[in-house]
Amino acid sequence: MAAFSFHHGGMSVPSLEDAIDWYGRVLGFEVEKRFYIAPAKAHAAMVRKGPLRFELFEVEGAAPLPEERRFPPSDLKTHGNKHVAFRVVDLEEFLVEMEGKAVDVAFVVREAFGKGCFIRDCAGNLIEFVEEPDA
Repeated sequence: MAAFSFHHGGMSVPSLEDAIDWYGRVLGFEVEKRFYIAPAKAHAAMVRKGPLRFELFEVEGAAPLPEERRFPPSDLKTHGNKHVAFRVVDLEEFLVEMEGKAVDVAFVVREAFGKGCFIRDCAGNLIEFVEEPDA
């Protein structure tokens, strides 16, 4: 089998500048490069935090994120990509930090099988954070 590794996740956003600001201010990502994808009429940026990357797209004439895609349980009822997930050491500490940054917390899970949360970026896209203390 061919060898491969994860490279990046992608998010379509209504404003590339607002998204670059949000991902930097809230999660600590920095712009790695900017580019234009002519066939998609998309201004794009690759943002990076250590080995993690997000490709952000501002596409001419793009439709807004549907309301049902903004809440994890209802989003699962639509086929397709759902979200990316990152590990945090302490979920409660992470939630306090997000609250301090006025981040939109969409959903929190504190169950026997695990703890985690979903936040919404500045465009309403869901991003998951999970606590795995034994990892």
